[in-house]
Amino acid sequence: MLKVGLYWFTNDLRVDDNAALIRAAGEVDTLICLFCLDKPNGSPGLRYPGKLSPARHQFLLQSLVDLDCDLQNLGQHLVVRNQEPLDAIAELITVHNVSHLFSSTHVGSHEKRIWNTLQTRYTMLNFTQLHSHTLFQPEQLPFAIDGLPDSFSKFRRLIEKPGIEILAPQDKPLSLPSPCSAIDNDWQQNTYSDSPALFMGGASAGERHIKQYFNRDLASSYKQTRNGLDGMDYSTKFSPWLANGSVSVRRVVQQLQQYEARAGANDSTYWILFELFWREYFQWYAHKFGSALFRFSGIGERAPTTSFYAERFRKWCAGNTPYPLINGFMHQLNHTGYLSNRGRQLVASCFVHELNLDWRHGASYFEQQLIDYDVASNWGNWQYLAGVGADPRGHRRFDLQKQGQIYDPDNQFVKRWAGDQPLQPLDSVDAADWPI
Repeated sequence: MLKVGLYWFTNDLRVDDNAALIRAAGEVDTLICLFCLDKPNGSPGLRYPGKLSPARHQFLLQSLVDLDCDLQNLGQHLVVRNQEPLDAIAELITVHNVSHLFSSTHVGSHEKRIWNTLQTRYTMLNFTQLHSHTLFQPEQLPFAIDGLPDSFSKFRRLIEKPGIEILAPQDKPLSLPSPCSAIDNDWQQNTYSDSPALFMGGASAGERHIKQYFNRDLASSYKQTRNGLDGMDYSTKFSPWLANGSVSVRRVVQQLQQYEARAGANDSTYWILFELFWREYFQWYAHKFGSALFRFSGIGERAPTTSFYAERFRKWCAGNTPYPLINGFMHQLNHTGYLSNRGRQLVASCFVHELNLDWRHGASYFEQQLIDYDVASNWGNWQYLAGVGADPRGHRRFDLQKQGQIYDPDNQFVKRWAGDQPLQPLDSVDAADWPI
């Protein structure tokens, strides 16, 4: 009997180091490679964010074009549907007599619900889901996922113990099963803009960027430069391709290790790994806490004292607040789809503390705008800044004036991104939109 496989791509938009795709290559006779563009981006308990920003949408489509190219080199092609995944997968299962379903494990509660629903609905199918978004496999961790340490420091100490190794990445398969014929594909590859962007999407661009980064000596001074606000060289800029899985985090570590063997290891090269460990912590954090990632009270029981002021939220989004540095960051985010790590911390701190807003709306706006949006890192970091997550010290409130003096002493960043004009009062209406 013909074995028909369906591979559902989510945040693993690559053929390299993709365990579930490699498994599919060895188990089925024909294969459908599927990505669903129109999946909800919202989160339980909160209104969905708006449409993806132009920068994030373009980066995604570029990533899909590149993935389709890589698949064609292996005798396959990408089927892209403008449907909710559950509907698209159900239709393909029925029409093409799918017998095997494959996917990379996703931390998102929405994606998990889809997978669980499919398993319940189609008990006759063979289901395979493997981890491809993390450095470690669950069985490598020195604790059960439910026993994840309550702080990053404890987590890091455990995974740095001798004997716990980061596995080498798997090479891409030499070929893939042939595609199913006569599948309608409503994806138009020319629907993205060719306008200049800070980042080009796709595995090819990601691999090229990583190679160029490690071909220079930037990694050896990373710890000293990582708090920069603007430009390409102050930080690694790996996150856009890591976020949608165009490149493997294990491949990044392999390149880092090769750089250290060639140029020498120091505090800066370790700090790159250190921050990849932070990313890793939030992945398992999301697996552990599930939908609590989106809850107002976070992983605890005490909700913040913040609320929602529509006018303040709109001004924050537009970069039209009384805080020049915050305005500059928001203009940068809206224009490029990217913010430095320092910028993200400061705009989130302002959102929670100066504007007294419900942190989930800020996280949702980041979800809409950031080209490197990753559900675990984004919502985990917002919980951290809002004092409802994995921070043993509670709220992280930054002195915005002091931060500006440290990181933008000459106001070059603020001037470049027009953060100081025009400055507006915080409120012209009250919380109920009555004039004040």
